[in-house]
Amino acid sequence: MSGGSKHKKILVAPLNWGLGHAARCIPLIRTLLSCNFEPVLAGDGPPLALLKKEFPQLKYYELPTYSVEYAKKGGALKYKLLLQSPKILSAVSKERKVVEQIIEKEGLKGIISDNRFGVRSDKIPSIYLTHQLKVLSGSTSFLSTKLHQKFISKFDECWIPDFEKTDSLAGELSQIDKIPTKIKYIGPLSRFSAKTEKKDIDILVVLSGPEPQRTMLESQLTEQLKMFKGQCLMVQGKVEETQRIVQEGNLKVVNFMLTDQLEEAYYKSRLVICRSGYSSIMDLEALKTKAFFIPTPGQYEQQYLAKRLKKMGIANFVQQDKFSLEALNSIDEYSGFGQKKTSKSGFKASLFDVFN
Repeated sequence: MSGGSKHKKILVAPLNWGLGHAARCIPLIRTLLSCNFEPVLAGDGPPLALLKKEFPQLKYYELPTYSVEYAKKGGALKYKLLLQSPKILSAVSKERKVVEQIIEKEGLKGIISDNRFGVRSDKIPSIYLTHQLKVLSGSTSFLSTKLHQKFISKFDECWIPDFEKTDSLAGELSQIDKIPTKIKYIGPLSRFSAKTEKKDIDILVVLSGPEPQRTMLESQLTEQLKMFKGQCLMVQGKVEETQRIVQEGNLKVVNFMLTDQLEEAYYKSRLVICRSGYSSIMDLEALKTKAFFIPTPGQYEQQYLAKRLKKMGIANFVQQDKFSLEALNSIDEYSGFGQKKTSKSGFKASLFDVFN
């Protein structure tokens, strides 16, 4: 990396859909800082709140929220999103105007947008970060994929946090023959790394994802885990002003954890229960741990990933309304993450040469 990168400002903006998009931006931001760039944060809701806590020294901007309302019944999610598409497109248009204002004010030299369609500009290099070259939506997968690729084509480059072909973590989601923009496979992104610790937490629950499904799953798991005899830790995924810890018998509940605390919790846990979101899968692979998945109802991507990982013998899953403690009896039949030899990550500082 040449010295020309010193203090160049790069906008980093994750989508507000759970905390996964923000979490996988953390290693990108760290590397930008180590390469003498100056990241500027942008977003809305809990993802921006998380990045502000992780990087309190960085400047940040609020972006227009998409204000997406999520369905209580998973099967209705696709249609509810479709009905809200005019509102989403309006927010994307407003987002572009705000981005242009930030470029003018900060003198930005580049953009990294994690799945935010309007965070781009024709004036400076604009990168789109996604693992979904193919967007699964049931019978409309062809249409949703083409629509997503149309948005991607407006960016200068598309970075895929995955390996190519046989070593892929995301399977068919991240693999596609042709797309009208420059594609780079940069390897999985995780803020964590593997480490050996004494296992004194039997079950770690890491909650995230859109409401009301996050709260619905929390209620269901809380009821079940109160009957579990081992030690349990639940991280609610609610980024608030101050950290709150509540102990209820064998169950400890924390509203949120920053990277160092959460990493230690992963190290000390025998089993992780979480959504089968791709950012969680990248973390689990980096940590080389055992997991049990509960896909978000109505999210075809998470359903696909959970089924794929079960077929590969890595981790089991059940649908949200079917979960019970008995379902965990199968965990010893699965290998857990980090058993497969994979390619080396392509995520190197030279990726940022596009901004020089």
